[in-house]
Amino acid sequence: MSTAEDAEWLQWVTKQFGSIAGEDKEIDLEEFKTALQVKESFFAERFFVLFDSDGSGTISLEELLKALSLLVHGNETDKLRFLFQVYDVDGSGSIDPDELRVVLRWCLRESAIALPEERLGDLTLALFEAADKDHSGSITFEELKEELEGFPEVMENLTISAASWLKPPPPTERSRRPRYLTRVYWHNHRSKLACLGGYAGLNLLLFALAALRHARLGGWMAVARGCGQCLNFNCAFLAVLMLRRCLTWLRATPIAKVLPLDQHVVFHQLVGYVVLALAAVHTGAHIANFSRLARQDGHHALAEYLLSARHSVGGLGGTASQTGLALQGLVAALLGLSRPRGPETTLAETDQCDVPAGFSQILWSSFFLQVTHLVIERPQFFHYKPGDYVYLNIPAIATYEWHPFTISSAPEQQETLWLHIRSLGQWTNKLYEYFQQPESPSPEPKPLSRSLREKRFQCWAQVSTGLGETHRLCSIKCYIDGPYGTPTRRIFTSEHAVLIGAGIGITPFASILQSIMYRYRRRKQSCPSCHYSWCEDLQDEEMTLRKVDFIWINRDQKHFEWFVSLLTKLEMEQAEQEPGGRFLEMHMYMTSALSKNDVKAIGLQMALDLLAAKEQRDSITGLRTRTQPGRPDWSKVFGKVAEEKRGKVQVFFCGSPALAKVIRAHCEHFGFRFFKENF
Repeated sequence: MSTAEDAEWLQWVTKQFGSIAGEDKEIDLEEFKTALQVKESFFAERFFVLFDSDGSGTISLEELLKALSLLVHGNETDKLRFLFQVYDVDGSGSIDPDELRVVLRWCLRESAIALPEERLGDLTLALFEAADKDHSGSITFEELKEELEGFPEVMENLTISAASWLKPPPPTERSRRPRYLTRVYWHNHRSKLACLGGYAGLNLLLFALAALRHARLGGWMAVARGCGQCLNFNCAFLAVLMLRRCLTWLRATPIAKVLPLDQHVVFHQLVGYVVLALAAVHTGAHIANFSRLARQDGHHALAEYLLSARHSVGGLGGTASQTGLALQGLVAALLGLSRPRGPETTLAETDQCDVPAGFSQILWSSFFLQVTHLVIERPQFFHYKPGDYVYLNIPAIATYEWHPFTISSAPEQQETLWLHIRSLGQWTNKLYEYFQQPESPSPEPKPLSRSLREKRFQCWAQVSTGLGETHRLCSIKCYIDGPYGTPTRRIFTSEHAVLIGAGIGITPFASILQSIMYRYRRRKQSCPSCHYSWCEDLQDEEMTLRKVDFIWINRDQKHFEWFVSLLTKLEMEQAEQEPGGRFLEMHMYMTSALSKNDVKAIGLQMALDLLAAKEQRDSITGLRTRTQPGRPDWSKVFGKVAEEKRGKVQVFFCGSPALAKVIRAHCEHFGFRFFKENF
């Protein structure tokens, strides 16, 4: 810090101290815990003891400034000595195995990681054996410092959480130019902007032609006719944008490279607002025209033109005015009923709902937390692409409700298809509870309608509920409508694909990853004599992938259980097909876990690294890929992708809209194409 920055920091700390300490000008343990906002009290108590240099049981402003100055302005040795004192619980000047085990246990709890006691013992042993250089049975400060030097990222980024809570927030840097005025934005959105320009130009052309044709009837009539002509087009276009089968077909054609098909829902919403505006102007122009006629006539009031049938105004029986007002009321009602509502389901969910056209049967379901894994008998002639979704109807849950879910199995899996459904709404909770019942009922559901019965077979299936180690059978029937395409269909025409899933957003990528490995396995060839291996081109499959980076971000440890068995299988397959290869590279992030630059997690993350290197598997997930704590540093992640130079990079994301904005901004910075799954 400069002298000015140091003075500003000192002033800021003093102000924060006053707000925390209160009238007595001292911070006690409870106030200290509240200020630190730690999950567990162990580290707050250790920090408090070290800050309270005179042992009075409270921290004064002088003691606080002295400790924080050491941590913020001190050198690496000062910070490491503070860390050593935190681990030296009994203050003996060395760390024995029992002390290390206690601290690591609290580290696990602080990071929301649950491991059995034997694994905690393994972590303790791994770290202790690595740090106890002289095998004396205890770790000295010099030994801990030497061990930490083997982890340069810890030494470079060591920050003490006891100091960070009173460090002034860094100033936010704002771009001089708005994002929408940058060259990168226009380059990445050129197809969308071109379509918007074409759409606006077409509307202007339609308006001009109709207005000029009726200009002799007066200015207001010309405006009304122009808006009416635009309404004819936009009302039809409004429906076209939600024709899922047509959109799915278009995704398989070269048109998909030109038209922004992935934005069809956004365009649908935009056209809806345009229809509302055109309807308002159209109605207003007619009212203004009728007002003019009423003034010229002198015998009829405006209300008579609007509420009475008159053959001169057109429409069935001269009721154009009345039906127009009724339609305006319907448009207003549609606007009110189409407001966004809370999420009902999960996965790559779109905003459409349509009449179903398919049938199938659920074979079995299992559960991870509150995620229902449905395995459905695949209907004959049901063909889909990786990442596609279907609409699901289960009459036993709700007769008339259809909900979209992404297919999580690969198309190469011929006999069954999978759906993973997280319980987040009324219908999904009912589904979860249905299969949680000890004896799931199987009544004959009320049929949807005679026409739908004629389109489907009445199929029943066996459902086993995975509750612990027990499996109970029940009978249930389901209907599926689809498949429908998504932006992820572009993955196989990419060169370097980056797949990012947040939580249950992994679902479309589960299907894609399996399909990638199926195709990669078929492409790999080897000579039986010399064992030389090579890859054949799959021109029919149009697979141009050279590298795949899969990034999965989860909040806590439990959420990795959803697909850990699948990811383990993919790791094993790649190890067999390409030992030491990097065609498919996985990156796991656990956001609840504290990162390596936090004093409350340094020892734990070092122990996890050491044990993972020794056992060749991660203690959190069981995968070979090490689970990284905290959130991804997208600048570093995408910087590494750019440095690999494995071809044109395309990023595919499925997760929350807030995270999508962050990733989109980084993609624009690095020049990567970004595709977002509707979620």
